[in-house]
Amino acid sequence: MPKMKVAQVSAPGADFEIVEREIPNPGPRQVRIKVQACGICHSDMFVKEGHWPGLVYPRVPGHEVAGIIDAAGTGATPWTAGQRVGAGWHGGQCGHCHSCRRGDFATCENIRITGIHFDGGYAEYMIAPIESLALIPDSLSAVEAGPLMCAGITTYNALRNSGARGGDVVAIQAIGGLGHLGVQFAAKLGFHTVAISRGSDKAELARSLGAKVYIDTEVQDAAAELKKLGGAKVILATAPSGKSMGALVGGLGPDGKLVVVGAGPDAIEISPIQLIGGRLSVQGWASGIPSDSEDTMRFSALTGVHPMIETYPLAKAGEAYQRMISNKARFRVVLTMEP
Repeated sequence: MPKMKVAQVSAPGADFEIVEREIPNPGPRQVRIKVQACGICHSDMFVKEGHWPGLVYPRVPGHEVAGIIDAAGTGATPWTAGQRVGAGWHGGQCGHCHSCRRGDFATCENIRITGIHFDGGYAEYMIAPIESLALIPDSLSAVEAGPLMCAGITTYNALRNSGARGGDVVAIQAIGGLGHLGVQFAAKLGFHTVAISRGSDKAELARSLGAKVYIDTEVQDAAAELKKLGGAKVILATAPSGKSMGALVGGLGPDGKLVVVGAGPDAIEISPIQLIGGRLSVQGWASGIPSDSEDTMRFSALTGVHPMIETYPLAKAGEAYQRMISNKARFRVVLTMEP
């Protein structure tokens, strides 16, 4: 039988292993993807460290998948061999993860998350349910498309659903794996884009990404600076720090909203008086469904939004993961399947 290589985790906390497996065949309503690229996301730590309940090992992570369908199972219409597709975090059997009104995402028995409930894209081939698929525009390379399947959809979808309109002050907290895309999307959506980060060395990058204003938190009070601009309609919080998010709430304008996409362990401290006095709100946001991924990729292709990427071959999956998890990457790490 033909073989493929995968990077798997055999147990919680174990190192990545490069092993050979038989190339699988798709079942009903499934396709086989010949993976060309797969982004490494911070959420892959759920598999690597065993932080997702009920995980079955060995498991192949990866939910920022880009490749080509090379086989389709029965009932997979309209998906056919030769189509360029991505497979993202979303993977519910009903196709409506993160927007379902009938249940809780965390406990839904129908959910099938790529790289968690079934093997993901740290592999030369993978099987995906058709509900997880999104078409990739011809003008996007697989390496660029991969990070848009999670980091891209998360920031773009959060911003376009935030209630902000063209010309509104929208601030992006942190210029990292999520934030560098958030700044680009905010600028392309026509917002008065403010980038907030630590250190003067990031100012030039922030402006090159589209920020009109850069706030250096080492020497400036970010909330006060936002108030000078009239207050932010939206602050997109991408850094995994509840403390730093809470410090920004004072920079919101009337009816402003803190949109949280960075997952950190500590609490966000907000005074009830702040919320009531300013009619403020706090909202969490988690990616979207496949049609949102398609919108994200089309918008990126049309407007020139590009993830900044470091690439590694599949054989160096462990090294690539460490590059990401140590926050040394600038700004997304992508595995490629070419030798």
